[in-house]
Order: sequence, then structure tokens, then C-alpha cells
Amino acid sequence: ISGRLFDRLLDILMVLAIAILIFGWLSVCFEVIMRYFAGRPQIWVIETVEYIQLYICFLGAAWLLREEGHVKVDVLLNWLSPKNQALLNTITSGLATILWLILTWYTGGTTLKAFQKELYTATILEIPKAPLYAIMPVGSFLLCVQFARRTYGYLMDYKRR
Repeated sequence: ISGRLFDRLLDILMVLAIAILIFGWLSVCFEVIMRYFAGRPQIWVIETVEYIQLYICFLGAAWLLREEGHVKVDVLLNWLSPKNQALLNTITSGLATILWLILTWYTGGTTLKAFQKELYTATILEIPKAPLYAIMPVGSFLLCVQFARRTYGYLMDYKRR
């Protein structure tokens, strides 16, 4: 997959995450109106918004990483020379790549088991768990790829310095 195609995929998934977020926000507004003004609470809203939060996190995390939007604790990093900063960033991004590869494998296995065993949530909506879990290996894989890209970029920066 080319870098531009991957970036386009991340952009599309971020737009999807935003659309889902808006749906969640509108659902909560609908719940408040129905509960307090019509006396008819909607039992599906809270559970649905919980699932929405999961999807938003995994749909948008790789995009946010690409944009360098994650919180950084760079107090120590700022004391280092640019070359050593690039080296440390290469190491931490490489470790994160490995971590997200492991999480991709683990969450993929969990999703597959939930699909094979036809597991359902023990909640009011009683929905299948596999579609809920499916976003985790997808989002983890996207993060793994983005961290690998980031590792390569920092490594090239280190070699140039």
C-alpha cells in the first residue's frame, strides 16, 4: 500500500469517526429531550454511545499519530541534541510498532473467537461481540503501520544528521 493511499485511508476513517461522534452527540441530545421533556427514556443510547467511543478511538488514532497530535512528554527529549532526539524517537516508535503488532494479533484472535463462538453482549441490546471487537485489530494494525512509517522517518532523520 502506497503512502498516499494509506494517508487517504486514514483521512477517510477520521471523517467516519467524526460522523460517528456527531451521531453519538445527537443521540445523547435526543435521550435528554426524550427523558426530561417526553418522559420516555431511550434504553439504547447509553450502550450505543459506549460502543461509539470504542470505534472513535480506533478509527482516529492512526490519523492522530500521523498528525503528531498525541500528547508528548518531551521534557527530557528537549535536552538532547537533534541527532539524539531522532535516535530516541526511532527507538520508541520501533517499540510502539512491535507493541501494536502484538495487539493486532491478540485483538484479531479475540475477534475471531467471538465470531466463531457467536458470542453476544450481556447487555440490554444483546448484540454480537464480533462486530464490536472487529475495530480493535483494524485500528491496531493501522497504528502499527503508522508507527512503522514514523520509525522509518525518524531513522532517516537520524542518518541525515
